[in-house]
Amino acid sequence: MATIKKTICTLSIVGIFTFILFIVIAQAAEPIDCVVCQDMTITTIVQTGDLIIMGYESKGIVLDNTESKFFDSDTVHGVGIMKIDKGKVTGSWINKHLNPSGDFYVTEGSSVGPESNFKFIYGTGKFAGITGGGKTIRFTKGKPVSPGTSQGCVKVTGTYELKK
Repeated sequence: MATIKKTICTLSIVGIFTFILFIVIAQAAEPIDCVVCQDMTITTIVQTGDLIIMGYESKGIVLDNTESKFFDSDTVHGVGIMKIDKGKVTGSWINKHLNPSGDFYVTEGSSVGPESNFKFIYGTGKFAGITGGGKTIRFTKGKPVSPGTSQGCVKVTGTYELKK
C-alpha cells in the first residue's frame, strides 16, 4: 500500500511539473498575424517556351493585427527569384524588416504558388536571437502600375520567440 501511495505521489509530482513546463513553453511563443503590402520591380532573366525565371526587389510595410502591435509599421526590403516552369510557380526570397526603433530582423522563405513558408534567420536590438516562422499567402494583387512591376499584399501568420 505504501508503494502505491509513493507511486501516485511521484506521478502527481511529475504530472504537475510537466503541466508547468507546458505552460512555460506554450507562453514563450508569440503569435504573428500581419498584413504586408509591397511593390516589386521585376527583371525577367529567362523567358522561353514553358520556362520563365524572374528576379525581383520589393519594398513595403507591415500592418500588425495582434494586440501587441510588435511588428506594426516595420518597413520591408526584399530580394527574390521566381521560376514558372510549365505553369508551376516556385521561388525563394530574403527580406530585411526595419522597425521604427532602428532594430531589424531578416526572414528567409520559399514559395509554391501563392503560399510561402518563412523563418527568422537574424535580428538586432530587440530582435536579437529571434526564432520562429510561419506562412504567407497572397490575397490581393493589383494591376501593375507600370511595366515590370507588381503590387500586392500577403497575409502573414505564425509564431516567434525572443531570446530571454
